[in-house]
Amino acid sequence: MNFLIKILYLISKLPLKVLYIFSDIIFFLNYYFVGYRKKVITQNIKNSFPDKPDEEIRKIRKKFYRNFSDYLVETVKSFSISETESRVRMQHINQDVFHEAKKEGKNIILLAGHVFNWEWINAFAKIIPQEHCHPVYRKVNSDFWENQMKKVRNKFGNEALEANEVIMNIFRAKNDGNSAYMFVADQSPHISHVSYGLEFLNQKTPVFIGYDKLATRMDLIFIYCEMKKVKRGFYQVNYHRIYPDGEKFTEHEVVKKFHKLLENTLHKRPDNYLWSHRKWKYQDAIKNFDSEKI
Repeated sequence: MNFLIKILYLISKLPLKVLYIFSDIIFFLNYYFVGYRKKVITQNIKNSFPDKPDEEIRKIRKKFYRNFSDYLVETVKSFSISETESRVRMQHINQDVFHEAKKEGKNIILLAGHVFNWEWINAFAKIIPQEHCHPVYRKVNSDFWENQMKKVRNKFGNEALEANEVIMNIFRAKNDGNSAYMFVADQSPHISHVSYGLEFLNQKTPVFIGYDKLATRMDLIFIYCEMKKVKRGFYQVNYHRIYPDGEKFTEHEVVKKFHKLLENTLHKRPDNYLWSHRKWKYQDAIKNFDSEKI
């Protein structure tokens, strides 16, 4: 494993223009021969955009495979990317929301989707006034990739937290505007934790609601991270504060507003989403389905 780590680190030191040659090779082999999760990807896109003709579905799928290949090499690049290069390649828009939170003395919950390239948001820890930045991650079965991805998420002064420990950490931390927690919030909950679902992208969708429970119990600021791929190797993330309709958030209000914002993002650039993600595999396990349109 140490040898593999060294090889990957050396590869990550290559310029991105070289790594994108690897991406092109991965795309060619994957799209034309391997077809990684092709049936899942095709069905997810078809179900999400039932009005789109088959030809457009195929175009979205092909562009997805290109973006996915870029994501793979960009993730490897994350092992050694400098703060300077990261800040050049990921533009952070509307940073005022972080200063507002600091002024109001409220901690932040950032909500992002699996929109490429969410892995490169990490450098925001160096540009916001909050002292503690906590990317939230889920354990993976491979100890090797678990350790490597935790190292990536701990770069630039971040303090990564595993999903099972983050809620307790938020409750225990002082709510003083000095901490930010970033959730990739469109994760599909394990079947044993599916309790609530809503209609998202024209489908009955089980959703993770841990952060939503925080909204009704603590006075926190919720921010949606809208990802945009400007061109190959360059991204923007626009931060949008999510406000309650009333004085305080009601149950499931944040989770519905987040999915509505994410849905709007995906309608703009449907090829930039992780369609290989099995988000809808536990539809039948939903115990409480909210049929109201988000």
